[in-house]
Amino acid sequence: MSPRPLILVVIDGLTPSMLEAVIGSGETPNLTALAAHGAYRRATSVFPSLTPVCLSSIATGAHGDVHEIPHLVWYDRREERLVEYGSSFGAVRAAGIGRTLRDTLVNMNGQHLGKRAVTLFELLADAGLRTASVNFTAYRGRTEHRSALPFLGSVQGPERFFFYNLFSSDRTGAPLSFRNRPAGSIDAYATAVGRWLVTRDAFDFLVFYLSDYDYASHAHGPDTALEALRRCDESIGSLADAAGGIDALLERYAVVVMSDHGQTHVREATSLEEVYAGVEGVLPLGSNRAAHVYLREGCRLDPRRVAARLDGVAAAEVVLFREGADAVARREGEELVFRPAAAGGFALSGDATILDHPDALGRVWAALGNPNAGAVLVSAAEGHEFADLGGGHHVGGGSHGSLVTGDTEVPLLTVGVEGTASSIVDVAPLVLAHFGVAAPAYALGRAA
Repeated sequence: MSPRPLILVVIDGLTPSMLEAVIGSGETPNLTALAAHGAYRRATSVFPSLTPVCLSSIATGAHGDVHEIPHLVWYDRREERLVEYGSSFGAVRAAGIGRTLRDTLVNMNGQHLGKRAVTLFELLADAGLRTASVNFTAYRGRTEHRSALPFLGSVQGPERFFFYNLFSSDRTGAPLSFRNRPAGSIDAYATAVGRWLVTRDAFDFLVFYLSDYDYASHAHGPDTALEALRRCDESIGSLADAAGGIDALLERYAVVVMSDHGQTHVREATSLEEVYAGVEGVLPLGSNRAAHVYLREGCRLDPRRVAARLDGVAAAEVVLFREGADAVARREGEELVFRPAAAGGFALSGDATILDHPDALGRVWAALGNPNAGAVLVSAAEGHEFADLGGGHHVGGGSHGSLVTGDTEVPLLTVGVEGTASSIVDVAPLVLAHFGVAAPAYALGRAA
């Protein structure tokens, strides 16, 4: 008997506490109905818990040491230039609008996503299954698609591929996505496409990505964007209506609902450019609640000395770097040194409380192993954020990226899928197992 097709719903930035508060409240009847039929748990994100990194992990079942996407903004050593995926409009202007658009829409998948990583869209297509995605940023697949904008050229994506009206494999009649984002127009576009796909039973695997909740939460703060979550619930309800109701939807499809990261409140922003002003060869790149510090030609400081300059900077809770075969986590002059142990886990020396965050050792080790990472990584303290290239920040609202629990924990709801996942990197193996497709070697053994 063939497995049911599967819909993976990703609600960007949704916190477990927010979802748990609305289930059964009457505010989100469709999410409540799914919860009544399925299994729920809290899972962990990756580090930095920023959308391009997280979505790449969901798509590939890998941390950044395999998929190689390090941050929202990073320095490409091969091309000797900045890569910016859209931290803010000011950051986009500072990096160059044309360059940022191409990096975000085309190069992230075509050039930056690591060749050792394999996406769900690639693996399932290779197994003869029909793949589809709506607005999902980590989209690399086996089918070529040409953009509605000639300068973007063509990309390799899922068989059915819809990306903010810029790439559309089919005519669906969906409205323009960017006409009024604060009012939810991007998710309205996704909803129209999702209805079209479900009505035609046009996929075996669909990633249905809803980004407007994160946008609202950045503006107003985590656990306050109830209206945006109601719209997300209505979007899921629209898929159910297209199938003939929630019961009919669950007869036809398995469903996974999750987030990519959490969010926490921001009360203060810090410029790392000011911290390292006048230090030759040091390039700090911060955005949201994480930063990479790159050492360029002419820098006379080693990573340890660069990290030590952040002692006493209130915004920097934990500063991370590699030293030989070890990883070092530094906080206010105290250090934890660790490396993988032969028998599994990690061998530790120093103050273990420095990394008492969820799944911190594994997440940090992988982040430091990303070939595109800076020499020093910084995780922000509660309430703090690092200003981006354009000076942008979310003071008064919400943000994410750090190791802290609020940025890290995500909700995970599965319906009609055997097994569960403790991390967002475990979702890809879970999906592959549902279809009887082998997971890549780097993902074996992680599924909980």
